[in-house]
Amino acid sequence: MHIQELKSYTPSQFGEIKQLMAELSERVVFTENDLQNVLADANCHLYAIINDNHIIGCASLCIFHSPTGRKASVEDVVVSSSYRGQHLGRQLVQHIINQAKSFSPVELHLTSNPKRVAANCLYQSLGFQRKETNCYRMMIEK
Repeated sequence: MHIQELKSYTPSQFGEIKQLMAELSERVVFTENDLQNVLADANCHLYAIINDNHIIGCASLCIFHSPTGRKASVEDVVVSSSYRGQHLGRQLVQHIINQAKSFSPVELHLTSNPKRVAANCLYQSLGFQRKETNCYRMMIEK
């Protein structure tokens, strides 16, 4: 097993990522166009855990600038349910932290549903600190 940044993909890899996104959230409708947009965005880095040429986990690191400094966001961390419990999520997030260091100074953000107890414990054990804030969302459709 190894972790690598995806720059391209095969049709089967798209299917594997699509399955991972479905495991992450049932509300996600992931299309090939979505994957192409991620890979084309110079400020977004999609990392995948590869096992025997199959993608079994992924997460993205998105970098942006704001008036208060450079920031980065860890997004869509997911490991296939068939591979959970093997500390692959830890390896993936640690890999992303290491990659984020190349953009330092940077403030690294991550959000996680409070119901994901194991994930929240993992993030805290890696040094993320819980931030008391309200999180809002607005969907803007065409």
